[in-house]
Parts: sequence; C-alpha cells; structure tokens
Amino acid sequence: MGKLKILFSDIKIQHTVFALPFAVMSAFLAAEGLPEWMTLLWILVAMFGARNAAMAFNRIADARFDKLNPRTSDRALPSGDVSVGQYWIFLTASSVVFVFAAYMLNRLAFFLSPVALIIVFGYSLAKRFTSLSHLWLGIAISIAPVGAWVAVREEISIASLVLGAAVVFWLVGFDIIYSCMDMESDRKNNLHSVPQKFGIAGALRLAFFAHCIMVVFLLALLYLPILGVSYLSGVVLVAGLLGYEHSLVRPDDLSKVNMAFFNVNGIISVLLMSLVIVDCMWV
Repeated sequence: MGKLKILFSDIKIQHTVFALPFAVMSAFLAAEGLPEWMTLLWILVAMFGARNAAMAFNRIADARFDKLNPRTSDRALPSGDVSVGQYWIFLTASSVVFVFAAYMLNRLAFFLSPVALIIVFGYSLAKRFTSLSHLWLGIAISIAPVGAWVAVREEISIASLVLGAAVVFWLVGFDIIYSCMDMESDRKNNLHSVPQKFGIAGALRLAFFAHCIMVVFLLALLYLPILGVSYLSGVVLVAGLLGYEHSLVRPDDLSKVNMAFFNVNGIISVLLMSLVIVDCMWV
C-alpha cells in the first residue's frame, strides 16, 4: 500500500479535477438530465483508469528528462522511490480498468478505448518532436467529454465535439502557462514547447488567445435548448476567472503559476459542471 500511495501522489491524482467535471457535464447534456447511475459510475471508473494509465506512461517516458529538470527531479522514478517495473504494473492495471469500463458502457466505447489510450500515451512523446505538444494534451483531455457522450448515447455528436474543442483550447492555454516554468530545461534537453520556441512573453500571449477561443466554443453550446441562464452565467464567470488567471503571471514573474494552474482551473471546471447540471435538472 505504501508504494501505491507514492504512485498516486506522483501522478497527482488530485488533478483529475480538471477533466472529470467535463465528462460529467457531457453525460448530463447527453442524457438531457440525470444519466443512469450505472452509466455515470462506469464513466467515473473509465476516467480513473484512463488518467492513471496516461500519467503512468508519462512518468515512465519522461523519467530521464525529469531527472535533469530541477522542478521534477524529486518525482518517484528519478528519486528511486518506485521502480520502472512497479510503474509498468500500475500502467497495465489502469489500462485494463479503463478498457473494461468502456466494455461495460457500450460497444462503441469499447471499440474506441484503444484509440483513446494511443492518443493519451502519445502526448508523453510529443515534446520530443513538436511544439504542438500542448495541443496534443488538449486533444487527449477532450476525450473525457466526447467519451462521456459516447457512453450515454453511443454516438459522437456535434455538441460533444464543441465541448471537446472548448476543453482543447482550455488545456492548450493553461498548459502553455504551466510549461513556462520548464523553458530553460526544455532548451537544454532539446524538448519542444511553445515557451521554448517563442519565449515566455510570446507564450503567454498565445495562451490568452487559446482561452479566448475556449470561451467562443463554450458560447456556441448555447444552441442546445437544455442550456440557459445558469450556463450562460457560468461562461461569463469562466471568462472572468481566465482573465484573473492571466493576471497572475507575467513574463518577469512566474511565482504564481501554480496558483493559476491548479486553483483557478480547478474552480473553472467544477463551476461550469455545476451550472450545466443546474440547467439540465431544471428542464
């Protein structure tokens, strides 16, 4: 149990708060109200398995680079707290949990589950060859709302893709902000990122632009009859929180990046989920 506790701490299980609320809100939208409780349960299990597998693969793939980066050198693999073999066992078990949960949902979810794993695993390798790794991460996380829609309706709809696109640009924006802390390490180790390519000032401008696009996609969802005043107020609040997030970081001061990354974005996802559920339950 001690090793398992280290693994969950190392993959930052608390960061599930980013993607999970978008999966839940997508499930409510797809069901046009409260989803069947067993469907919701298996969505949560699938999210748990997929994220754990993706993070485990990331830690294995990046172990060599994590050791060279002062910010990440104390992670479980570089520090020797767990072995690569133990991480592979955790990754395999998590992948099995995800695929089994998809099987329990429906045939389309099951057939798409290997594709989802390939995409989320691929992100960990993207920084080796492209500065668009942030976009890859956004696409990987957007699987949450699209997959939840598939879980409920066994289809991929325009609405799920619009919500997925909002998630893509949300992730692109705050992942660029977060990666500003690793700019020097990325340059030394020949890893690609937007800050490494354009500098911190340019990266922060691109992050702001990405978040503006996110708000546009969120507004586009208002075409759904089930969404109303509560959701619209949520989008307005999200726009305000994103503005606050960008006010916390400057090219010459990255001391509040962690606050911008975790606190603000955690509030954004939970707030938006809550107000979507309110609209869905009032119909």
